[in-house]
Amino acid sequence: MADFGTLARPYARAIFDIAQSAGELDQWSASLAAAANVVDESAARAYLGRPELHDTDRAQFVAAICADVPGAAMFATPQGANLLGLLSENNRLVVLSEISKQFDQLKMQAEQKVNVTITSATALDHGQATALIESLQRKLGRKVELEQRVDEALVGGAVIQADDMVIDGSVRSRLQRLTESLLD
Repeated sequence: MADFGTLARPYARAIFDIAQSAGELDQWSASLAAAANVVDESAARAYLGRPELHDTDRAQFVAAICADVPGAAMFATPQGANLLGLLSENNRLVVLSEISKQFDQLKMQAEQKVNVTITSATALDHGQATALIESLQRKLGRKVELEQRVDEALVGGAVIQADDMVIDGSVRSRLQRLTESLLD
């Protein structure tokens, strides 16, 4: 069986095209994330896996739960109902998380944004974070949305991840490289 990324791609692309043309990128992003959370829940996954359920029952189940979740309004629309029905018919409800992820990547590209995660040994102060954002925006040519994480095991320095690019300037990785070179 193909990986979830391959299965999700055409759905994410189609939903993105519909959402972009309707000016509903934010609403679809929130709705897809909510639906992904629903089908990723173990109790919901167990219910959806019941063999006696029909495809329409599965789609209606997800839609009913999403109706009570803030931000999942798009599944009350005909397009949302059609999407859930199509995913259910093709046994693809389990790929909703990946569809949501790929949709958000397409959304970020369209908005000329990039998510950057910086993991450092200590929290950055406001000045450091601002300087980092400005530097990355110049380098990447896009608006940067920064997420900060603290990992004391890094000892010092930081690891910056933006899309597929990783810059590892941590003391821990430098020490590992030094150890490896001494052992060779």
